[in-house]
Amino acid sequence: MMKIIMAKLLVLTCLMSSAALATDLKVGDMAPNFRLQATDGHFYQLKDYLGKQALVLAWYPMANTRGCTLECKSLVQKGHLIRKFNAVYMMASVDDLEDNQKFAKEQKADFPMLSDPTKEVAKAYDVLNFVRVASRVTFYIGKNGKILKIDEDINPESAAEDIALTLSELKVEPANES
Repeated sequence: MMKIIMAKLLVLTCLMSSAALATDLKVGDMAPNFRLQATDGHFYQLKDYLGKQALVLAWYPMANTRGCTLECKSLVQKGHLIRKFNAVYMMASVDDLEDNQKFAKEQKADFPMLSDPTKEVAKAYDVLNFVRVASRVTFYIGKNGKILKIDEDINPESAAEDIALTLSELKVEPANES
């Protein structure tokens, strides 16, 4: 029994430390383009937002886990804070589309949740960790496609408030009022 507990603690420690792996991408780099299917069935790609809106791409490890659920709930409940800016926000994981669709439905996600089951985009963003899931990293990408900020210190419970604060600090323009 003690061996099982120790093995579980080792796995948990490895998972926690893998989230701290730094990406090779840097502020000022061009963000890698992507084309991924979201839980709403549509395909999303970075180039569709160039010249129009900033993009917040929040990578998360795995659907239906505690931290990811807290992060998703924060974005659902407080997403209006982010929508005050001329920015679009998305969550992305290497989960398959069906798992993400179920997760999005359960959490009532009102934003795109992207699936990268091939892990190619996760590799391009350098967020794929040694346990082959994405580390929790949020990328802020300007309208010009350049990375404005890479946040590797995510508090899932306050993700929406933190994203809105960061968009303000980055001086992302307010959303157009119609």
